[in-house]
Amino acid sequence: MSEKQTIHELEALIKSRKENPEPGSYTDYLFTKGLDKILKKVGEESTEVVVAAKNPDDPAFILEVADLTYHVLVLMAERGISVDQIEEELASREGKKSKTQDRRPIDKF
Repeated sequence: MSEKQTIHELEALIKSRKENPEPGSYTDYLFTKGLDKILKKVGEESTEVVVAAKNPDDPAFILEVADLTYHVLVLMAERGISVDQIEEELASREGKKSKTQDRRPIDKF
């Protein structure tokens, strides 16, 4: 079994494929098709995550989250956004009070 790949390593691989296309690779296919195709895949994968989350099958949910993560990383590379920038944004939120308490309660169905 191969070593685990970190998000940063996957990001680097995706960026490398963007800069040095590998014909026939799925990543190259997405970059070649462009932003609209990448956005379509992110939308599809997001829906699949929602559906998988409603079922008790953890392996299926993990698979769908992994697919979504990959496609979001491709989208980020297409837009020139790095994982470091996302980490910085998340870190900037640490300790901030949530605004959700200002909203009216959500009634359950």
